[in-house]
Amino acid sequence: MFATIEKTAWYPHPPERVWRALTDAEALARWLMPNDFAPKVGHAFTMQTKPGPGFDGVVRCEVLELDAPRVMVWRWQGGGIDTTVRFELAPERDGTRLTLTHAGFRGVGPRIVGMILSRGWAKMLAGSLAREVEGSCASP
Repeated sequence: MFATIEKTAWYPHPPERVWRALTDAEALARWLMPNDFAPKVGHAFTMQTKPGPGFDGVVRCEVLELDAPRVMVWRWQGGGIDTTVRFELAPERDGTRLTLTHAGFRGVGPRIVGMILSRGWAKMLAGSLAREVEGSCASP
């Protein structure tokens, strides 16, 4: 079993455009979850999703690091996990490479949650985030 999820995606758009999809609360709600996010270090925020066994549907987060448009790190708590999520953007081949690292899955229960999240992150990076970057975040 693993303790870290790492996913990489490439988008044919500049880092600033991908960054908007990651840091605009409305865009974030469209591709990830409804939230009260603000791009400020120290900002505590929540995201809401469907509850499940052992999970009230609330993800409690805090912005730990922000270096626009390159790096953002969140603390991510909910459903029995206390982890970090790192979004790292790098210009690459006339576009942007996004590396997402979700770390800190310690113990059997959290690692099971990690396996579920691993599939979810893969689908979102290739699906809903890609669509958000392509469409809704097209204008500055």
